[in-house]
Amino acid sequence: MSADAAVLCGLGTWLPPHAVTNADLARELDTSDDWIRSRTGIGTRHVADPSMATSDLAVEAGQRALKSAGREAVDAVVLATTTPDHPCPATAPLVADRLGLGTVAAFDVGAVCTGFLYALAAGAGLIAAGAAGSVLVIGADVYSSILDPADRSTRAIFGDGAGAVVLRAGRADEPGALVPPVLGSDGSGSALIIVRAGGSREPLHTLAAGRGDPYFRMAGKAVFRNAVERMADASLTAARRAGWAADDIDRLVAHQANLRILHAVADRMRVPRERCPVHLDQVGNTAAASVPLALAHAVATGRLESGHRTVLTAFGGGLTWGACAVRWPEITPA
Repeated sequence: MSADAAVLCGLGTWLPPHAVTNADLARELDTSDDWIRSRTGIGTRHVADPSMATSDLAVEAGQRALKSAGREAVDAVVLATTTPDHPCPATAPLVADRLGLGTVAAFDVGAVCTGFLYALAAGAGLIAAGAAGSVLVIGADVYSSILDPADRSTRAIFGDGAGAVVLRAGRADEPGALVPPVLGSDGSGSALIIVRAGGSREPLHTLAAGRGDPYFRMAGKAVFRNAVERMADASLTAARRAGWAADDIDRLVAHQANLRILHAVADRMRVPRERCPVHLDQVGNTAAASVPLALAHAVATGRLESGHRTVLTAFGGGLTWGACAVRWPEITPA
Protein backbone atom coordinates (compact mmCIF):
# COMPACT_ATOMS: atom_id res chain seq x y z
CA MET A 1 0.00 0.00 0.00
CA SER A 2 3.04 2.28 0.15
CA ALA A 3 3.23 5.12 -2.38
CA ASP A 4 5.56 7.76 -3.70
CA ALA A 5 3.30 10.55 -2.44
CA ALA A 6 -0.02 11.53 -0.92
CA VAL A 7 -2.21 13.10 -3.59
CA LEU A 8 -4.98 15.60 -2.87
CA CYS A 9 -8.13 14.41 -4.65
CA GLY A 10 -11.13 15.93 -2.84
CA LEU A 11 -12.08 19.19 -1.11
CA GLY A 12 -15.17 20.09 0.91
CA THR A 13 -16.15 22.90 3.30
CA TRP A 14 -18.99 23.96 5.53
CA LEU A 15 -19.89 27.15 7.38
CA PRO A 16 -22.60 27.58 10.00
CA PRO A 17 -25.49 29.49 8.41
CA HIS A 18 -25.54 32.29 11.02
CA ALA A 19 -23.37 35.22 9.89
CA VAL A 20 -22.31 37.97 12.31
CA THR A 21 -21.34 41.28 10.77
CA ASN A 22 -19.14 43.97 12.25
CA ALA A 23 -22.27 46.06 12.72
CA ASP A 24 -23.77 43.22 14.77
CA LEU A 25 -20.72 43.19 17.04
CA ALA A 26 -20.84 46.97 17.38
CA ARG A 27 -24.29 46.67 18.93
CA GLU A 28 -22.82 44.50 21.71
CA LEU A 29 -19.28 45.79 22.17
CA ASP A 30 -17.28 49.00 22.11
CA THR A 31 -16.21 48.63 18.49
CA SER A 32 -17.15 49.64 14.96
CA ASP A 33 -16.99 48.37 11.41
CA ASP A 34 -14.16 50.81 10.63
CA TRP A 35 -12.16 49.75 13.71
CA ILE A 36 -12.40 46.05 12.85
CA ARG A 37 -11.78 46.39 9.11
CA SER A 38 -8.82 48.74 9.50
CA ARG A 39 -7.07 46.35 11.92
CA THR A 40 -8.03 42.95 10.53
CA GLY A 41 -9.67 43.23 7.11
CA ILE A 42 -12.62 41.21 8.43
CA GLY A 43 -16.23 42.18 7.68
CA THR A 44 -18.21 39.07 8.59
CA ARG A 45 -17.74 35.80 10.44
CA HIS A 46 -19.97 32.75 10.85
CA VAL A 47 -20.97 31.55 14.30
CA ALA A 48 -22.29 28.12 15.17
CA ASP A 49 -25.65 27.71 16.85
CA PRO A 50 -25.27 26.80 20.56
CA SER A 51 -26.53 23.30 19.72
CA MET A 52 -23.66 22.73 17.23
CA ALA A 53 -20.38 21.09 18.21
CA THR A 54 -17.14 20.73 16.28
CA SER A 55 -18.10 17.21 15.20
CA ASP A 56 -21.23 18.57 13.51
CA LEU A 57 -19.16 20.95 11.37
CA ALA A 58 -16.53 18.31 10.69
CA VAL A 59 -19.10 15.79 9.49
CA GLU A 60 -20.60 18.31 7.06
CA ALA A 61 -17.21 19.20 5.58
CA GLY A 62 -16.12 15.57 5.54
CA GLN A 63 -19.19 14.48 3.61
CA ARG A 64 -18.52 17.14 1.01
CA ALA A 65 -14.85 16.23 0.66
CA LEU A 66 -15.74 12.57 0.12
CA LYS A 67 -18.30 13.60 -2.50
CA SER A 68 -15.72 15.81 -4.22
CA ALA A 69 -13.30 12.86 -4.32
CA GLY A 70 -15.99 10.46 -5.56
CA ARG A 71 -15.41 8.18 -2.57
CA GLU A 72 -17.63 6.58 0.03
CA ALA A 73 -14.82 5.31 2.22
CA VAL A 74 -11.27 6.07 3.38
CA ASP A 75 -8.79 4.19 5.54
CA ALA A 76 -8.25 6.87 8.19
CA VAL A 77 -9.55 10.19 9.53
CA VAL A 78 -7.33 12.94 10.95
CA LEU A 79 -9.12 15.87 12.58
CA ALA A 80 -7.34 19.11 13.42
CA THR A 81 -9.12 21.13 16.09
CA THR A 82 -8.63 23.30 19.16
CA THR A 83 -12.26 22.90 20.19
CA PRO A 84 -12.98 19.16 20.47
CA ASP A 85 -16.48 18.11 21.48
CA HIS A 86 -15.04 16.93 24.82
CA PRO A 87 -11.59 16.97 26.49
CA CYS A 88 -11.86 13.18 26.35
CA PRO A 89 -12.28 11.26 24.07
CA ALA A 90 -10.93 12.56 20.77
CA THR A 91 -13.56 13.85 18.34
CA ALA A 92 -12.26 12.12 15.17
CA PRO A 93 -13.62 8.64 16.00
CA LEU A 94 -17.11 10.10 16.43
CA VAL A 95 -16.78 11.92 13.11
CA ALA A 96 -15.66 8.72 11.39
CA ASP A 97 -18.62 6.84 12.86
CA ARG A 98 -21.13 9.50 11.82
CA LEU A 99 -19.69 9.46 8.31
CA GLY A 100 -20.31 5.73 8.13
CA LEU A 101 -16.62 4.91 7.74
CA GLY A 102 -16.68 2.02 10.19
CA THR A 103 -13.73 1.16 12.42
CA VAL A 104 -11.03 3.07 10.55
CA ALA A 105 -8.12 4.72 12.35
CA ALA A 106 -9.19 8.14 13.61
CA PHE A 107 -7.41 10.68 15.79
CA ASP A 108 -7.23 14.38 16.62
CA VAL A 109 -4.31 16.74 16.02
CA GLY A 110 -3.83 19.78 18.24
CA ALA A 111 -1.69 22.52 16.68
CA VAL A 112 -4.22 25.38 16.88
CA CYS A 113 -4.28 27.39 13.64
CA THR A 114 -1.48 25.27 12.15
CA GLY A 115 -3.58 22.18 12.80
CA PHE A 116 -4.59 21.58 9.20
CA LEU A 117 -0.97 21.59 7.99
CA TYR A 118 0.03 19.19 10.78
CA ALA A 119 -2.96 16.98 9.96
CA LEU A 120 -1.99 16.97 6.28
CA ALA A 121 1.48 15.83 7.27
CA ALA A 122 0.03 13.10 9.49
CA GLY A 123 -2.27 11.91 6.71
CA ALA A 124 0.56 11.90 4.20
CA GLY A 125 2.69 10.00 6.71
CA LEU A 126 0.07 7.26 7.07
CA ILE A 127 0.07 6.86 3.29
CA ALA A 128 3.87 6.88 3.05
CA ALA A 129 4.12 4.24 5.79
CA GLY A 130 1.66 1.98 4.00
CA ALA A 131 -0.80 2.23 6.91
CA ALA A 132 -3.49 3.78 4.72
CA GLY A 133 -4.27 4.12 1.06
CA SER A 134 -6.58 7.09 1.58
CA VAL A 135 -7.10 9.59 4.38
CA LEU A 136 -9.78 12.16 5.17
CA VAL A 137 -8.09 15.23 6.69
CA ILE A 138 -10.41 17.72 8.39
CA GLY A 139 -9.85 21.09 10.02
CA ALA A 140 -12.81 22.18 12.15
CA ASP A 141 -13.25 24.67 14.97
CA VAL A 142 -16.03 26.30 16.95
CA TYR A 143 -13.96 29.15 18.35
CA SER A 144 -17.08 30.96 19.52
CA SER A 145 -17.21 28.35 22.31
CA ILE A 146 -13.91 29.53 23.86
CA LEU A 147 -14.02 33.30 23.30
CA ASP A 148 -14.60 35.80 26.08
CA PRO A 149 -17.97 37.45 25.26
CA ALA A 150 -16.57 40.79 26.46
CA ASP A 151 -13.29 40.66 24.49
CA ARG A 152 -13.80 42.73 21.35
CA SER A 153 -10.40 41.85 19.92
CA THR A 154 -10.90 38.08 19.76
CA ARG A 155 -14.61 38.20 18.97
CA ALA A 156 -13.90 40.47 16.02
CA ILE A 157 -11.30 38.10 14.62
CA PHE A 158 -12.54 34.54 15.01
CA GLY A 159 -15.28 32.62 13.25
CA ASP A 160 -16.47 29.01 13.15
CA GLY A 161 -16.15 26.64 10.20
CA ALA A 162 -14.81 23.41 8.78
CA GLY A 163 -12.87 22.30 5.73
CA ALA A 164 -11.63 18.89 4.61
CA VAL A 165 -9.56 17.20 1.94
CA VAL A 166 -9.15 13.61 0.81
CA LEU A 167 -5.65 12.25 0.24
CA ARG A 168 -4.91 9.08 -1.73
CA ALA A 169 -1.77 7.11 -2.47
CA GLY A 170 -0.21 8.17 -5.73
CA ARG A 171 2.87 9.31 -7.59
CA ALA A 172 5.06 12.27 -6.73
CA ASP A 173 4.95 13.55 -10.32
CA GLU A 174 1.16 13.86 -10.64
CA PRO A 175 -0.95 16.97 -9.96
CA GLY A 176 -2.10 17.17 -6.35
CA ALA A 177 0.94 15.32 -4.96
CA LEU A 178 2.06 16.90 -1.69
CA VAL A 179 5.72 17.81 -1.46
CA PRO A 180 7.08 16.79 2.00
CA PRO A 181 5.90 19.55 4.36
CA VAL A 182 7.87 21.95 6.51
CA LEU A 183 6.81 21.92 10.17
CA GLY A 184 8.13 23.72 13.24
CA SER A 185 7.41 24.71 16.82
CA ASP A 186 8.70 26.92 19.61
CA GLY A 187 7.32 26.08 23.03
CA SER A 188 9.01 29.09 24.61
CA GLY A 189 6.13 31.11 23.14
CA SER A 190 3.37 28.86 24.42
CA ALA A 191 1.81 31.63 26.52
CA LEU A 192 1.29 33.92 23.53
CA ILE A 193 -1.77 31.96 22.34
CA ILE A 194 -3.47 30.08 25.13
CA VAL A 195 -6.57 28.82 26.93
CA ARG A 196 -5.20 28.53 30.45
CA ALA A 197 -7.85 26.59 32.33
CA GLY A 198 -9.27 23.14 31.68
CA GLY A 199 -6.06 21.11 31.33
CA SER A 200 -3.83 19.38 33.88
CA ARG A 201 -1.86 22.59 34.60
CA GLU A 202 -4.99 24.49 35.65
CA PRO A 203 -7.70 21.83 36.15
CA LEU A 204 -11.41 22.53 35.93
CA HIS A 205 -11.76 22.63 39.70
CA THR A 206 -9.74 25.87 39.72
CA LEU A 207 -12.65 27.51 37.88
CA ALA A 208 -15.12 26.15 40.41
CA ALA A 209 -12.97 27.73 43.10
CA GLY A 210 -13.13 31.09 41.35
CA ARG A 211 -9.62 30.91 39.89
CA GLY A 212 -8.34 30.40 36.38
CA ASP A 213 -9.29 31.76 32.97
CA PRO A 214 -11.40 29.55 30.66
CA TYR A 215 -11.15 31.79 27.61
CA PHE A 216 -8.85 32.02 24.60
CA ARG A 217 -6.20 34.74 24.96
CA MET A 218 -3.68 36.06 22.45
CA ALA A 219 -0.79 38.52 22.64
CA GLY A 220 -1.49 40.23 19.34
CA LYS A 221 1.73 42.17 18.62
CA ALA A 222 4.07 39.29 19.46
CA VAL A 223 1.92 36.85 17.50
CA PHE A 224 1.96 39.16 14.47
CA ARG A 225 5.74 39.32 14.42
CA ASN A 226 6.18 35.58 14.85
CA ALA A 227 3.47 34.68 12.34
CA VAL A 228 4.98 36.78 9.55
CA GLU A 229 8.52 35.51 10.07
CA ARG A 230 7.61 31.84 10.52
CA MET A 231 5.09 31.55 7.68
CA ALA A 232 7.31 33.38 5.22
CA ASP A 233 10.41 31.34 6.03
CA ALA A 234 8.54 28.02 6.06
CA SER A 235 6.86 28.85 2.75
CA LEU A 236 10.16 29.64 1.05
CA THR A 237 11.61 26.38 2.36
CA ALA A 238 8.57 24.46 1.11
CA ALA A 239 8.93 26.07 -2.31
CA ARG A 240 12.62 25.10 -2.46
CA ARG A 241 11.69 21.51 -1.65
CA ALA A 242 9.45 21.59 -4.71
CA GLY A 243 12.26 23.07 -6.80
CA TRP A 244 10.59 26.49 -7.04
CA ALA A 245 11.90 29.99 -6.49
CA ALA A 246 9.65 32.63 -4.92
CA ASP A 247 8.85 33.96 -8.40
CA ASP A 248 7.54 30.53 -9.38
CA ILE A 249 4.81 30.52 -6.74
CA ASP A 250 1.50 31.09 -8.51
CA ARG A 251 -0.60 31.06 -5.33
CA LEU A 252 0.29 31.49 -1.68
CA VAL A 253 -2.69 30.26 0.35
CA ALA A 254 -1.95 31.34 3.89
CA HIS A 255 -3.83 30.91 7.14
CA GLN A 256 -6.44 33.67 7.11
CA ALA A 257 -5.54 35.31 10.39
CA ASN A 258 -5.39 39.00 9.58
CA LEU A 259 -5.09 40.94 6.32
CA ARG A 260 -2.03 42.80 7.57
CA ILE A 261 -0.32 39.47 8.29
CA LEU A 262 -1.19 38.11 4.85
CA HIS A 263 0.26 41.18 3.16
CA ALA A 264 3.37 41.17 5.35
CA VAL A 265 4.06 37.49 4.61
CA ALA A 266 3.71 38.08 0.86
CA ASP A 267 5.94 41.16 1.02
CA ARG A 268 8.62 39.35 3.03
CA MET A 269 8.61 36.56 0.43
CA ARG A 270 8.49 39.05 -2.47
CA VAL A 271 5.39 37.31 -3.79
CA PRO A 272 2.89 39.76 -5.34
CA ARG A 273 -0.07 40.28 -3.02
CA GLU A 274 -2.49 39.50 -5.83
CA ARG A 275 -1.19 35.92 -5.79
CA CYS A 276 -2.41 35.51 -2.21
CA PRO A 277 -6.15 34.67 -2.08
CA VAL A 278 -8.11 36.41 0.67
CA HIS A 279 -11.19 34.89 2.28
CA LEU A 280 -11.05 36.25 5.82
CA ASP A 281 -13.14 39.28 4.93
CA GLN A 282 -16.14 36.93 4.70
CA VAL A 283 -15.36 34.34 7.39
CA GLY A 284 -12.75 35.75 9.77
CA ASN A 285 -10.06 33.57 11.29
CA THR A 286 -11.49 30.03 11.32
CA ALA A 287 -8.38 28.47 12.90
CA ALA A 288 -7.82 24.88 11.68
CA ALA A 289 -10.50 25.31 9.00
CA SER A 290 -8.86 28.42 7.55
CA VAL A 291 -6.63 26.95 4.82
CA PRO A 292 -9.15 24.51 3.27
CA LEU A 293 -11.86 27.19 3.37
CA ALA A 294 -9.51 29.60 1.58
CA LEU A 295 -8.63 26.94 -0.99
CA ALA A 296 -12.28 26.21 -1.78
CA HIS A 297 -13.11 29.90 -2.07
CA ALA A 298 -10.13 30.51 -4.35
CA VAL A 299 -11.20 27.67 -6.65
CA ALA A 300 -14.84 28.83 -6.66
CA THR A 301 -13.85 32.39 -7.59
CA GLY A 302 -11.36 31.37 -10.28
CA ARG A 303 -8.34 32.50 -8.24
CA LEU A 304 -6.89 28.99 -8.00
CA GLU A 305 -6.70 26.81 -11.10
CA SER A 306 -5.35 23.42 -12.09
CA GLY A 307 -1.59 23.55 -12.57
CA HIS A 308 -0.96 26.48 -10.25
CA ARG A 309 2.20 26.04 -8.20
CA THR A 310 0.69 26.53 -4.76
CA VAL A 311 2.15 26.91 -1.28
CA LEU A 312 -0.04 26.39 1.79
CA THR A 313 1.11 27.87 5.08
CA ALA A 314 -0.16 28.50 8.61
CA PHE A 315 0.92 29.67 12.05
CA GLY A 316 -0.71 28.99 15.39
CA GLY A 317 -0.42 28.41 19.11
CA GLY A 318 2.28 26.21 20.49
CA LEU A 319 3.90 28.10 18.90
CA THR A 320 3.57 26.06 15.72
CA TRP A 321 3.92 26.71 11.99
CA GLY A 322 4.03 24.83 8.74
CA ALA A 323 4.03 25.00 4.95
CA CYS A 324 3.50 22.58 2.09
CA ALA A 325 3.87 22.84 -1.68
CA VAL A 326 1.50 21.25 -4.20
CA ARG A 327 0.82 21.65 -7.91
CA TRP A 328 -2.93 22.22 -7.77
CA PRO A 329 -4.98 19.38 -9.33
CA GLU A 330 -8.20 19.47 -11.33
CA ILE A 331 -10.67 19.37 -8.48
CA THR A 332 -14.25 20.52 -7.85
CA PRO A 333 -14.96 21.45 -4.22
CA ALA A 334 -18.27 20.35 -2.72
